[in-house]
Formats: sequence, structure tokens, C-alpha cells
Amino acid sequence: MVQELESGIYIKRNPGEFFDWRTFLTTVTLTAIGLISIYSATFDAGMSSIFTRQLYYSIFGLILMVAITFIPERWINNLAYVLFGANILLLVAVLIFGKVINGTKGWLSFGGFNLQPAEFAKLTTLLVLAKFISTRGFDIDTIRDLGKLIIILAIPLTLIFIQPDHGTSTVFLAFFLGVLFWAGFDLFIIFLLVSTPLVIIFSLFGIGYFVLSLSVFAIIAALFKRKIWVTVLGIVIVGLAGYSSNIIVEKLEPYQKERISIFLDPGSHPKKQGYNVIQSILAVGNGGLTGAGFLQGTQTRLKYIPEQWTDFIFSVPTEEFGFIGGLLVIGLLAFLINRSMRIAAASDSKFLSIVSFGGGVIILYHSIINIGMAIGIVPVMGIPLPFLSSGGSFLITNFCLVGLMLNAYRTQKLKKII
Repeated sequence: MVQELESGIYIKRNPGEFFDWRTFLTTVTLTAIGLISIYSATFDAGMSSIFTRQLYYSIFGLILMVAITFIPERWINNLAYVLFGANILLLVAVLIFGKVINGTKGWLSFGGFNLQPAEFAKLTTLLVLAKFISTRGFDIDTIRDLGKLIIILAIPLTLIFIQPDHGTSTVFLAFFLGVLFWAGFDLFIIFLLVSTPLVIIFSLFGIGYFVLSLSVFAIIAALFKRKIWVTVLGIVIVGLAGYSSNIIVEKLEPYQKERISIFLDPGSHPKKQGYNVIQSILAVGNGGLTGAGFLQGTQTRLKYIPEQWTDFIFSVPTEEFGFIGGLLVIGLLAFLINRSMRIAAASDSKFLSIVSFGGGVIILYHSIINIGMAIGIVPVMGIPLPFLSSGGSFLITNFCLVGLMLNAYRTQKLKKII
């Protein structure tokens, strides 16, 4: 690439400097680990088609990711509403014509392939939120503009919730909070919204945990140095939510109570839903420091964990490659998330900055919840692990998110030399 300076001097520039190789290679490595793990999880089980499909999705996703990297920013911005509208139509269509899998009507079938519109909705909703926030005159502190953001979120969220796909619904809430944070929304309110479910979860373990979690919340809330009545009101709201959690649980359906019971004590249902969690914890523990070796994991090889190539995929590399394998996966995911944040912070484009940050939050939330599920510290919610879990729609969505990060990196580098 040749660039002309103002002095009339021409210099050569390496096109590679506009491409974020660190993010790209991290993504490729995670994808490779995912393919190895899926192959191992389905090896000699008559399910090789799962690995084959994932391989095809990976190749297509990588090509799509690179293509998105070089699309002009204005094209992405202009297409945001179109893509969002098309996705909403797919979410409506899936409620009418969708295929039911594990109790959720969330897939459209096309010639042997299943399309999950809810996964793509994460991407299209993020694009529309970023486009609206980056519009001239937008003010996050006004009820009018905040209300419009909530409406944008509520449309896909409602359609996904009634499938019902409650796990995916929580992803939307998580990255929405991330977008609000990056857009400059009130930090105390965000802290309040994040803390409430945490206090509720702790309260389920008993009154002692409830008091401890509420006390920690109160101390941190005081550090914001807001007006006393605002701080007290926040503590009261969170306290009431935590205190009433057990009352609400008693009114839930039996299967919902069972899920909560399994989270609190997996051993209480060793032959039912708690079985998956127990076996996953055993697999992670069996790996030791260096693991049992490729295709040698006891839990993996003997298929003790049902459908471990999806929700419990983290148990495969940790059993076969041990603590080192698990640490490698976590490290790569952490590095990818860190890159998204750095790219977002460096970008002069508000639109691409929000997209990059929001994409990082989506990957972060998926990683925390999925790994937490695998080691038994988070309720089983059907949240897959980025680039590792089997699933075409999910994998392609992740590639698109990284492609947008690479686009933000490239766009910013180009702006510096113009």
C-alpha cells in the first residue's frame, strides 16, 4: 500500500498493520480448541455429523469474519435497521413455524440445517442500539432517548422470552447494561441493576448469605457518595428483592423449583437434572494438572455427560488437558474480551466503539455463565461457550462480533494516516 504525505513524498505501508492479527489468531485458536473438543465429545458415539457440521460452520464463519473486517463502516451503519427488521420477522416466524428442541420453539429448519434467529438477534440488536446512541443529539440521561433504547431491546427480548428461551434472554439484559455503561449512563443505577440479581441468588442459600451480600452492597453503594436518601432507597430496593426471593420461588412451577434446587445442591437430584452438573464437575476435577490426554477422558470417552458438546463443552478440554487446558481456554477468552475493550476505547467512531464493547460483553457473559455451569457455581441456563460449543447460529454470530471488532480496529488505523 502506497501513501502520499502532505510533503509530496510517497511511502509504502504494509497492509498487515491495519489488521488486528492478535484478535484474529486468538479467535482461530479458540475455534480449533472447540473443534478438537467437539470431535472428542462425539468420538465413537455415532455422532460424527456434529463435528462435520461444526467444521463447515467454522470455515464459513472465518470467511465471513474476514469479509466483515473490510466492509465500510457506513454500510454497516446503514444496514443496521434493515438487519434488525429482518431478524424480528424471523423471530415471529419461529414462533409460528419453528422447531421445538428441549422445550424451546426457537429453530427454523432448512434442508437439514437449523437456524436459531435468537442468536443473530444479539448481533442485530447491538447494531441498532449502537446506531441510535451514535445519532447526533442523543442524550442517555433523557427519559425519551432511554425509553427508545428500552423499546428497541424489548421487541426481540419479548419474542425470545416467549419461545421460551430464558437463558438467551439474560444475554440481552447483560449486554444492554454494558451498552448503557459505555454510553455514559448513571453508574449507580447500573450498579443497582447488576447487584439485585446477585443479592437474590445469595439469599437463596440462607439468611446469613443474604445479610452478608446486602452488607457488601450497602458498603459499595455508600462509596458512590450519592444523596443519603438515594443510597438508602437503593439498599431498601435490593434488600426487598433479596428478602422476597424465597417467597417468589415458592410460587414457581415444580420444574423451575427443581432447577433452583439443583443449583443450590446438585447432589439433591443425582439421577435427574443434577446428574449433568455432577458429571461435569467430576470431569473438570479428573483432569488434574495436565489431563488424561486427548480422547482419554473417562467422563468424555464413556459419555457420562449428555450432550457435552454444547452446554458442558468446557468439561472436555479440562478433563483431557487438565488445569492447563482449562486455563488456556479461559486465558484466550479473557484476551479476546480485553481486545474488544481496548479496540472500543481507541475507536473515534462512537458506533463501532459501542459495537466492539457490546460484543465483548456478550462474549464475557457467555464465558462466565457457561464455565460457571460446568463447575457448578451457576445455574444451568443453556448458555453456550463462545467458539467452543456446538451450534452453527451461535458460532457464526460470534464470528460476526469479532469481525466487527476487527473492522473497528482497521477503521481507526486508517483514520490515523488520512
